[in-house]
Amino acid sequence: MKSLVIAFAMYSKVPMPQVDWEKKALSWALCWFPLIGVVIGAVLYGWMTLAEFLHLGPALFAVFALLLPIALSGGIHLDGFCDTCDALSSHQSRERKLDILKDSHTGAFAIICCCLYLLVFFAAWCEAETEGNAALVLALGPALSRSLSGLFAVTLPNARGTGLLATFTSPMDGVKARGILVLWVLAMGGLLLGLGGWLGGAALLGAGLSCLYYRVMSARQFGGVTGDLAGFFLQSCELAMVLAVVLAQKIEVLV
Repeated sequence: MKSLVIAFAMYSKVPMPQVDWEKKALSWALCWFPLIGVVIGAVLYGWMTLAEFLHLGPALFAVFALLLPIALSGGIHLDGFCDTCDALSSHQSRERKLDILKDSHTGAFAIICCCLYLLVFFAAWCEAETEGNAALVLALGPALSRSLSGLFAVTLPNARGTGLLATFTSPMDGVKARGILVLWVLAMGGLLLGLGGWLGGAALLGAGLSCLYYRVMSARQFGGVTGDLAGFFLQSCELAMVLAVVLAQKIEVLV
């Protein structure tokens, strides 16, 4: 259970008891990462249900649909998104980009990209219809994004070999960890298709396109992944899934 506590203590704001960060516990912590997404998704689903019951307007609904996942994660993944945007926008060498990721200062491009990201995500939530199984599909997004992010973390090479991500991945049994995270991905994908049908497939398509971009970008620009890049992927994947569901809903209306 220590690994579960460590995962939630590191990647969420859910109150957890203090435990020793032993090597054995760290070796399994990332396997619990998707469960944090399940918790966030449950809260998000509760908000969608409440907003539907109260007949809230799209703006008020969208604000909290956007902010709840960020607040529950403590903003750690959005921080990685901002750092990655700074590095990508620098157009410097690979080594310099990795240095920028470590820099605690926030550059202009990080602020610009963060504002644009939040605006687009807010607009997407404003357009989302949450009746029926659509709410379930949207609520499964955080769990799938964390399943994929964890799987990439233990599969792709670490760009630095050190850092926060390496703290979690270095002690792991890679084969067992990949197996568990693959099961998470398959379970979330199966639920999306089983519960959401066409909309679930759209969400998976959005996640798949994010995976493709992340895989190519991380290899070409950084030579592997880091904790910041993992956060960038998670945030991008969640936005892509919501956008894909919204587009699928619009197409469904036209057809």
